[in-house]
Amino acid sequence: MGFCLSACKILWRTKYCVLPVLSLLVLAWIATFPGETVRSVLVSSATTQTLVKGDGLGDKLHSTTGARDDLNNPPQKVDCPKVSPLLQGAKNLSFDSSLTLNDVVTENEKVREGEYEPPDCAARQSVAILIPFRKRERHLVYFLHHLHPFLQRQQLHYAIYVINQAGNVTFNRAKLLNVGYLEALKDYSWDCFILHDVDLIPENDHNLYVCEDQPKHLMLARNSSRYKLMSPGNFGGVTALTREQFFQVNGFSNSYWGWGCEDDELYVRVKLQKMTIVRPPEDVARYTMLFHTRDKGNEINEDRGKLLRQTPQIWRKDGLNSCSYKTLSIDRLPLYVNVTVDIGKP
Repeated sequence: MGFCLSACKILWRTKYCVLPVLSLLVLAWIATFPGETVRSVLVSSATTQTLVKGDGLGDKLHSTTGARDDLNNPPQKVDCPKVSPLLQGAKNLSFDSSLTLNDVVTENEKVREGEYEPPDCAARQSVAILIPFRKRERHLVYFLHHLHPFLQRQQLHYAIYVINQAGNVTFNRAKLLNVGYLEALKDYSWDCFILHDVDLIPENDHNLYVCEDQPKHLMLARNSSRYKLMSPGNFGGVTALTREQFFQVNGFSNSYWGWGCEDDELYVRVKLQKMTIVRPPEDVARYTMLFHTRDKGNEINEDRGKLLRQTPQIWRKDGLNSCSYKTLSIDRLPLYVNVTVDIGKP
């Protein structure tokens, strides 16, 4: 009994020595490895585990780190205003013969592979610009020079697709636009499609390149006709249809080889679907047409009238659902996506 009492007194006295020594050892260890200590504390406090039910393969344990999720989720943009504050109205267009494609690239540093998004707000529509093309390089430089800033002032999310017909067979504008629609949808689910000739440049940025509840004809007058208003039945040059509208009319006919009537045929398809055509104000929907002679390989289509009369009978089976082609290359260039295709022969 006396021995036990003595041992207890010794332990009671030594604890006052042991505790300070242990505290000093802990402090020395922290001072030696501060980064590791802090890191382990942060990880253990920020990491949580969530039990997720598996699909018949057993339950899975997932770890998520709250701090990292916050860093990867920037604040959501507010919608862009309905009327962009950047619009400038009508402009006198100029076409400098010394302008190069590299110059236009330098002017549009925020465009990536032909695509642009407003930096400060969320665009109200995503728009694909489709250009049927062959051997119009000079026109394309002028087109890109004017259209990129025009679209950016409208605060649109957009991309420009140049659909380039390979070979020397007769040109088929309508089929190239069908190809453009199909190819562009492989990149993104675009809200709106602008079907645009490369030789037409809009003069007023209040001519909004967005789609409406009904198909829209954007060009009412051009300089080459002294801005004389076009007939109400005209639906060519520059038109806008939503993804659903273009699908509903089954796109264009693929049978219009050469110049003429493919836009009239689209007009008939729209009317067959009981749609109406809307237009911007007359003083806004004005264009400058770049001068050119008729392209070799795009001669007048002698069968255009006959094809047009057949539209009510053939529109369901001749269009997007029958558009066959071979993609030769897709080049994602700084200012546009160049899609080169073999669309066959007449």
